[in-house]
Amino acid sequence: MNTRKLAERNIFHLPDFCSGNMTLTVVLIVELVALLLTTARASLHNNFWIDLASSSLFLLWQGLVVAAVLCQLRNRLKAIGGSKAYSLTLGLILICAMTIAEVIYQIGNYAGSGFGVLSDIFPVTHSGFLLRTFAIAFIVGSLTLRYFHIAGEWRSSVELEAQAHIRALQARIRPHFLFNSMNTIASLTRTNPQQAEAAVEDLADLFRANLRDARGHIALKDELEIARIYQRIEQLRLGARLSVDWQVDALPMHAQVPCLLVQPLIENAVYHGIEPLPDGGTITVLGEFDGEFIKLVVSNPVTSDPVIKNQLKKHGGNGIALDNIRQRLELAWPNQAQVELHQDASTYRVELYFPLQNKSGQE
Repeated sequence: MNTRKLAERNIFHLPDFCSGNMTLTVVLIVELVALLLTTARASLHNNFWIDLASSSLFLLWQGLVVAAVLCQLRNRLKAIGGSKAYSLTLGLILICAMTIAEVIYQIGNYAGSGFGVLSDIFPVTHSGFLLRTFAIAFIVGSLTLRYFHIAGEWRSSVELEAQAHIRALQARIRPHFLFNSMNTIASLTRTNPQQAEAAVEDLADLFRANLRDARGHIALKDELEIARIYQRIEQLRLGARLSVDWQVDALPMHAQVPCLLVQPLIENAVYHGIEPLPDGGTITVLGEFDGEFIKLVVSNPVTSDPVIKNQLKKHGGNGIALDNIRQRLELAWPNQAQVELHQDASTYRVELYFPLQNKSGQE
């Protein structure tokens, strides 16, 4: 078994308990357990709501303390990895649960001696209360950690699938684009050697960008420059038929985005929009920023000839790139990014929405 497979097996999937969403998840899990326990004990007494309130308060303390401890120790536990980290995490959950249970019992013991009214909501038997707490904490903790592990494995598989799609996209520079580019460069070597040299450098830069690490993010400025490189190469072939209107001055150029986000959209716009039109047309790249979310819109004219439309549908390719972009945005910003498509008789438009992410990874 190679080192990579060993590393994958050693991954310990533990969510970020410092986040607000995870805190809300802990509260929901705790309240669900409290409701189940109170319902199960309903036949033993008539104080359902008092029992639910006391159980909720007790379990909330346990859940929030456990979340705070795991928030502080998450990086260390992930560094340990594997079954050892799982056992340590479960042990921490049990220690926190038993410590709080002991504190609650001692408070109840004190309340029972001085405040008889309050003693009704506290446990009576010491060993029985601790044993029940241990059993519940062990069962709930084990199931919750198992759920986090399965969810983490699922997310990892989705990421691996997305990376495979990205690599497929990186390897899928259309042959006709490469051949046309090389033919254009060959003709320029006789008529304009300097322009041919610049075209070769642009083509090399484009291939270098396509071979970039599939998991990496780059600055939006660099991503737009890759798209402009592609435009310059196609401009040599299409000439005045191709025009790109860049309206991106409002965008934060330092924002981090998945690589190959804009260039495939320009490529699709050229292939499906500009090339079929005898007179070509203008691709518009519009960027907007509201201080929190970035909006990128790429629109192009489309042919009205039904025969050409059917031919383009048979060749496909447009949906692959869009699905790839949609998947990578969802992985980068779950439930925050969107890809919207709009088409009418004369225009095809792709709109991307995603939050600002700086180089540090903060949004």
